[in-house]
Amino acid sequence: MLDDFFVRALVAGIGVALMAGPLGCFIIWRKMAYFGDTMAHSALLGVALSLLFTVNLTLSVFVVATIVSVMLIMLERRRALSTDSLLGILAHSTLAIGLVIVSFLTWIRVDLISFLFGDILSVTRVDIATIWLGGLVVVAAVAGLWRPLLAATVSPEIAQAEGMRPETVRFIFMLLMALVIAIAMKIVGIMLITSLLIVPAATARRFARTPEMMAVFASLIGVVSVVAGLYSSLYYDTPSGPSIVVAAMLIFLVTLVPEAARRPR
Repeated sequence: MLDDFFVRALVAGIGVALMAGPLGCFIIWRKMAYFGDTMAHSALLGVALSLLFTVNLTLSVFVVATIVSVMLIMLERRRALSTDSLLGILAHSTLAIGLVIVSFLTWIRVDLISFLFGDILSVTRVDIATIWLGGLVVVAAVAGLWRPLLAATVSPEIAQAEGMRPETVRFIFMLLMALVIAIAMKIVGIMLITSLLIVPAATARRFARTPEMMAVFASLIGVVSVVAGLYSSLYYDTPSGPSIVVAAMLIFLVTLVPEAARRPR
């Protein structure tokens, strides 16, 4: 079954959507969309270092994203700048350094478009195994840390008083984000990863009555977006990664229609 490239793309995309859903909910709740963008931008530096030192791409992106997370925490403690300013500096600096390194790799043919916007149709069996194993780790970690993560999101002070260590929980959440970005990069690309995390979660928020329900709905909406995006990409011959994000956006817009219809004129 996995001999067909389109089936491999579907299996890989569904795996990414399932693990992105719960994390996307916490990004929405914690208002960390810009942090997601920063992590995604740093992925290009991970790609450049992977090519330079010929190491595993996923591992390199994960390590760089983790270093960026540590740097953010250290800089926040110095309180020299606001968090959004620090995120802006880290995001654009890592992206620029990555591009500069890639420009020096004249002996390597680098397809930046596939890194920036994804190349899901070229996923291999190894990629699928990496995605699903990584996804199991992410989902298991979120399930195990659900209560501390939720408590730290609602009120870090109360979580601290109850001995839940919100700073530690936040760092673990950053590590999970780094892992998802490293895994998902090949699916939707560096520039669109945050969209796959945020848009399904934002759509799910409109229907879910509990945090757990929202996480489940976000994963399911992500799966529908992947399937719809891939089939539209096949039918209309459009880029796969952007097509998935467009499908997610259209689902979100459709959910706005009932609310708009109920408004008095």
